[in-house]
Amino acid sequence: MTVLTSYDAIAKCNKCGFCHVACPIFRATGHESGVARGRLAMLRGIIEKRVEWDEELEDPLFTCLGCGACTTNCFGKVPTADLVLNARAEYLDKVGKKPAHRLLFEHLLPYPKRLHVAARAVALGKNSGASKVANALGLLRIFGRDLPKAEGIVDKLPMSSFRGTIKPGVYPGQGDKLKIGYFVGCGIDVIQIQAGKATFEALKKKGKSVTVIDNCCCGLPPYTYGDMDNTKMLARKNLDAFEKLDVDVIVTDCSSCASFLKKYPKIFKDDGRDYERANKELPMIKDVVEFLYADDQGQRSGDETVSSYHDAHAAAPKGGEKKGAGAAAVIVTYHDPCHAVRGQNIKNEPREVLKKIPGVTFREMAEADWCCGGAGSYALTHYDLSQKVLDRKMNNLKKTEADILVTSCPACMIQLAYGIKRHGLKTKVFHISEMLAYKDTLH
Repeated sequence: MTVLTSYDAIAKCNKCGFCHVACPIFRATGHESGVARGRLAMLRGIIEKRVEWDEELEDPLFTCLGCGACTTNCFGKVPTADLVLNARAEYLDKVGKKPAHRLLFEHLLPYPKRLHVAARAVALGKNSGASKVANALGLLRIFGRDLPKAEGIVDKLPMSSFRGTIKPGVYPGQGDKLKIGYFVGCGIDVIQIQAGKATFEALKKKGKSVTVIDNCCCGLPPYTYGDMDNTKMLARKNLDAFEKLDVDVIVTDCSSCASFLKKYPKIFKDDGRDYERANKELPMIKDVVEFLYADDQGQRSGDETVSSYHDAHAAAPKGGEKKGAGAAAVIVTYHDPCHAVRGQNIKNEPREVLKKIPGVTFREMAEADWCCGGAGSYALTHYDLSQKVLDRKMNNLKKTEADILVTSCPACMIQLAYGIKRHGLKTKVFHISEMLAYKDTLH
């Protein structure tokens, strides 16, 4: 789909400005070019030949977070994020792809073993301090203008991957019937390994068997950059892997992956056989949050707080809040990943799961469903903007006085942990699967 063929959707914008209220980028900058109304006006200008395709379009096209908040707040429900993604694809065709994107999308993400080797090399450089030397010499700029600034977002990286220690294959579980497929996203596989292990153990408790799938990247990274050829190539590889499985459900603990896997039928709407394959697999795809929530129904309410676990990961609880058996309650809040709350309409499920954990007092965070500014690799290319968006999230987090901030997206976990470090907070960031692991230690 080109910008020209999207004219009717673009023209639905009535310029009311309600998108200004919801857009994290506009609230951070105040620039009309950074909000849905401004971006749609630019796309209309391209169609009407008042704006030319050139490198000056890169910022207005690629500074969009793709969070979808504008559409939620739009009376006409104009799908601005999708329209911008279509424009990015056309931009790449007309202006060209960057070498770093070709390396990542064509030579690493399709091949997990190559990705593991690359991740290990990056970890060696990061953990040894070599990346700081490279930064000081200006060598990191070849990977993007903001990478030198973003180099400190992660302090250390794991030396082994999740699937380097838990190989793809079938593992026995403790359940009676359910055969579960575990789709391991790139972020979980090479960075948030502890979250992956927590998910793996949780799934083994639920299923008769758990199959760690030999999947590749879901395809979301090239999709967000408008690279549809590599998006489809990755999606086809995953559909091939799914067809070989003997499972009842496919669960992933990355909400971004879950949202995008569910979008495969849309990606292949003009590709007959792949469209059929994607539709066949669609009912089996579950975000770990919705899977755990469905499994958790019928258990006790979370209104009563009992003894807390403590203190391997959480900061010391506030002494004033005590319930149940006299133990201090751990204050927990939740950040909604964009691909969960708007991508999959998952909102209440994680809160209900958290409220049922013994020792937890759940406290809602203002603007919990606002983008944190992580948006995949956004901070690597638009560091300053991402931090302005993150600062707003951190100010809301401070008001909760939470000991633990929970979410279900590895990119969000990295961004939120960095914000907490920058703001000098003691809050810890947990994946929701990690919270359930601590729940199990209480029994």
